[in-house]
Amino acid sequence: MKQTPNTVFLTGATSGIGLGLALRLHELGDKVIISGRREDRLDRIAAEHPGIETVPLDVADPARIAEVADEVTRAHPELNVVATVAGIMHPERLLDPAHLATAEATVTTNLLGTIRVLSAFLPFLAEQPEAAVITVSSGLAFVPLPLTPTYAATKAAIHSYTESLRVQLADTPVRVFELVPPAVQTALMNQEDDENAMPLEPFLSEAMALLAAQAEGELLVETVKPLRYAERDGSYPQVLAQLSHF
Repeated sequence: MKQTPNTVFLTGATSGIGLGLALRLHELGDKVIISGRREDRLDRIAAEHPGIETVPLDVADPARIAEVADEVTRAHPELNVVATVAGIMHPERLLDPAHLATAEATVTTNLLGTIRVLSAFLPFLAEQPEAAVITVSSGLAFVPLPLTPTYAATKAAIHSYTESLRVQLADTPVRVFELVPPAVQTALMNQEDDENAMPLEPFLSEAMALLAAQAEGELLVETVKPLRYAERDGSYPQVLAQLSHF
């Protein structure tokens, strides 16, 4: 990705990977605008990190996405990076009819939220001299966690969508990155203290190094590669069996 200075808009950046990326980019000297559903967290982050701008956004609300895209691009005509980090992850029991509400919310936030945000910003980014899009899939896009079937399905869809996006934007100034996290110690699925998950700060350091080094493509930290390449390496059945115990 283009070296600093960039102007970056991130969704889902009030905690976890989204906030971590925002703070790392801010420290590098980029102009950072973060969004999220929780206005109290946005206010606290802005107070603790002067220079970071905030805007409330629930990516499940298409009308609000359009409003925010207009607001952000008007206020920051130099905007050249959009990162779609917003996502939810909940367990589902597929024989329980109640799981359908969870599945629908997950698709709306994780998949449609990403598509709608990109749709709103891409025409603007395509007019910039240099620009980038960062989507966030998961190692579970390649081997699912059976406990969270719709989450894994949306991340597989994000991977496929990003592949197509990269091809369609090849003749534009917009470079396309796909961040593929492993399990990371964040509030997602209450993994903050999960010893099987990668600590957040080392993950961020490795991801930022990859982002700086690559022209575009998948951003794969070492920990996620056993999931990413399980089918290629012939270990898919074993990895799926391991994940099935969670």
